[in-house]
Amino acid sequence: MTTKIQWLGHSCFYIESGSHKIIIDPFLTGNPVAATKASNIHADFILVSHGHGDHVGDTIEIANRCNSTVICNYEISGWLEAKGIKAHGMQHGGAFQFPFGKVKLTLAFHGSMLPDGSNGGNPCGFLVRFNDKFCFYDSADTGLFGDMKLIGEEGIDLAALPIGDNYTMGPEDALKAVKFLMPKKVVPMHYSTFDLIKQDANGWAREVHHQTGVKVLVPNPGDWIDLG
Repeated sequence: MTTKIQWLGHSCFYIESGSHKIIIDPFLTGNPVAATKASNIHADFILVSHGHGDHVGDTIEIANRCNSTVICNYEISGWLEAKGIKAHGMQHGGAFQFPFGKVKLTLAFHGSMLPDGSNGGNPCGFLVRFNDKFCFYDSADTGLFGDMKLIGEEGIDLAALPIGDNYTMGPEDALKAVKFLMPKKVVPMHYSTFDLIKQDANGWAREVHHQTGVKVLVPNPGDWIDLG
């Protein structure tokens, strides 16, 4: 297994796959549970699911310092390019082969206004099949939707699902999402960063495993996820 995934808190994942370094939704500065600082991150690629500040986060700082390429929807790519950032714009249902693997943009039911009020296009999730064939589905911020059943047909090794409620799926709908997706493993995200989205992830994990048999991993921020 050449792919390694670390949860840095909230919805931020740092990934090493072969020689490539990737970060998803790098909200570190201002994140009360962040496991590291943006200045400690080196990333060749940054995946941004939508325009909200707790997902765009430190994208500009990291991309400027590391000369990263940002993978995102078309509208956010234009916003970033106007700021001198390299970006690869995509749209839902489209896929592209990057040096580390193939990325497909999936549906996500949420908002996407950018921090300065600009149009952030439509939010998305990411289905990533790395070069070692490991398949990671990051649903990003979303509510439950029936097409998760189709995404599950891709054969997902690890799914990351929000459970915080209020802004995204809560625990009950996230459990239904697991039943639709049936990944080999699942990890909760976007919870307990702030009081408004506080949840019992371990209790959710027990219920998911009881009802589906899917293995649930509940890392602490900074932990590497067991992909074996």
